[in-house]
Amino acid sequence: MAAVRAFRPGWLPTLVVLALLPLLIGLGFWQLARAEQKRTLISAEQLRRQIPPQVLGELELSADPSFRRVVLQGHFDTEHSILLDNRTRSGHAGVELLQPFYEQNSGLWLLVNRGWLPWPDRRTPPQFSTPSGVLQLQAWVYVPLGASFQLQADAPSSNWPQLLTQVDAGKVWQQLGRGGWAHELRLEPGLAAYQVDWPVVVMSPVKHQGYAVQWFAMAAALCGLFVFFGFNSTANTSLRKRDDACSDPQA
Repeated sequence: MAAVRAFRPGWLPTLVVLALLPLLIGLGFWQLARAEQKRTLISAEQLRRQIPPQVLGELELSADPSFRRVVLQGHFDTEHSILLDNRTRSGHAGVELLQPFYEQNSGLWLLVNRGWLPWPDRRTPPQFSTPSGVLQLQAWVYVPLGASFQLQADAPSSNWPQLLTQVDAGKVWQQLGRGGWAHELRLEPGLAAYQVDWPVVVMSPVKHQGYAVQWFAMAAALCGLFVFFGFNSTANTSLRKRDDACSDPQA
């Protein structure tokens, strides 16, 4: 007589599944949420970049200035430049150049990102120049998505130009003893700009969806293995052998 297999997964596999399954499912839904955030961010960027640029005084009153365009008039501070390291374009290593800009209409200092520069040889510093005199520029406000999840900004040093991996505009103004705006502004193409083709998001919504599928697939595989080994455990194998022995008349 065929033995009926009992479901005997054991306490250790059960604990492993109870610990890992909610984690895998949670990571999958988290990736889906990130994908939706990125889609919202891209839509907001597309809409706001179509709005004509505003003067800085109007933009300061906005509760959410992200991606809004602004027209600036003033001059750069050539003595306090910041190079953001580990920035790549098309597989090439480089940096982004940020410089203080005095906006004369508002009387505020702004941290303006002039764009990407190649840095093929780290034995020599990146080369750049700064236009002098009063300039009229157009830029847009960059507010990173999920700022609370980003790495902590590097502590400013006394050496200029500074090579950093993250930057906090507020800390820069504290170090320089200036009244400045807390947001980074990124230049639009023009006289003072280098390569300014920033991606809106580093990882696309499609990639987040792909990662979500992977997490859900791992959760499904974990459940499948749990069920399989639960019905094919050592206890079930021993029980089946005992039943086979009892049913054998020569045993």
